[in-house]
Amino acid sequence: MTAEQLAILSAGVFFTTGLLTGIWKWRAIMASPNAEAPYYVNVAHRAALLYSFAALLLAFFAARSVWPELWNLAGVIGNVVFYAAAILMYCIHGFLRDTDNQLARPHRLGKREMPAWQMTLFMTLLAVGEVGGFLILFTGVLAAWWG
Repeated sequence: MTAEQLAILSAGVFFTTGLLTGIWKWRAIMASPNAEAPYYVNVAHRAALLYSFAALLLAFFAARSVWPELWNLAGVIGNVVFYAAAILMYCIHGFLRDTDNQLARPHRLGKREMPAWQMTLFMTLLAVGEVGGFLILFTGVLAAWWG
């Protein structure tokens, strides 16, 4: 599978997830006495829709990058893995209704308290994976123009 194909496949999965979480959000609103969905159900819905379009942007850049396909694939993977992980965590928090701020201390997952270092590590890896992954693709396009 090429980097472009993986990005387009991811866009489709994220968009479908956005649509399905939209149904979840609507059902939660209808069942709520104050017509509100759980905080992280809203976040999951919006994030999945936004990440679907971000994945299309990755496909666009991957298709135009002059770097080796393995580098482009690493760039796409660096983004879509963390997009998927973020959406999954939002869905888990939405289902559990355990927080309205996953970065607030103490970090909670259901009734469990998570060590702060785990959140710090995850967020650091997310930043490196997403920014680094995109910079691979972006510099590949710039190299195509001016290389």
